[in-house]
Amino acid sequence: MTQALNGYVKVGNGPRKVLAMSGWFGSAEDWQPLVPALDTDAFTYVFFDYRGYGRSRERDGAFTFEEAAQDVLALVDHLGWDRFSLIGHSMGGVAIQRVLLAAPGRIERMAGVSAVPACGSRMDEARLAAFRAVVDDAARRAAVIAFSTGNRLSPRWSAHLADESQRLSRTDAFAAYLPHWAASDFSSEVQGNAVPVKLFIGEHDPTLTADLMTRTWLAWYPHAALETLRNAGHYPMYEVPVALATALEDWLKPA
Repeated sequence: MTQALNGYVKVGNGPRKVLAMSGWFGSAEDWQPLVPALDTDAFTYVFFDYRGYGRSRERDGAFTFEEAAQDVLALVDHLGWDRFSLIGHSMGGVAIQRVLLAAPGRIERMAGVSAVPACGSRMDEARLAAFRAVVDDAARRAAVIAFSTGNRLSPRWSAHLADESQRLSRTDAFAAYLPHWAASDFSSEVQGNAVPVKLFIGEHDPTLTADLMTRTWLAWYPHAALETLRNAGHYPMYEVPVALATALEDWLKPA
């Protein structure tokens, strides 16, 4: 019997293999603004959809990142990839680290874009409750997006992204992933890991800041570096797509 695979979008046919994992409000569609700037001769990109999201919306599961890591490995095995790099946005930062732990010898490099560290967002119960309230409320989702981009962008854009997140994710999956990125802590499992890591943060992101990256990712990964993207908040793939694509490929290309 053929193993079921998660949905994905494949771009390029280059020798350098890269798999990208989106954030809580996102899907594989989040990465499409980068595509015109990507070097599709040098890279092959796969933009992955979690169970319950996007092209995997109808796929049931436990909706954990350990499960997502196994789904990633099944997909890259299907594609014939031996070694590959990872990009993770927001909660995707947690997801790519779970892939790293599941297959440490196969990961060449990692790039975190406004990426949640392995300690999660360390939300207490009150903050968790506030985030649970956005699950069924598009207006509250839009408010979170606006805050995370510095309350400086068009409200219509925040509302559009919120509406798309509701359209492209199942409510049960969306709710289930929350505690796994917001309140879990597996930092002891990644401390000292030698994989090269580059963190990209937006200058207007109020939460995923340089200070947080320094205290978490940079403290735990000895070969980690940090770059701040100008004129961006929490969603640089939408806010500064060409700049982000350029910075990512500068990092991911062979030395």
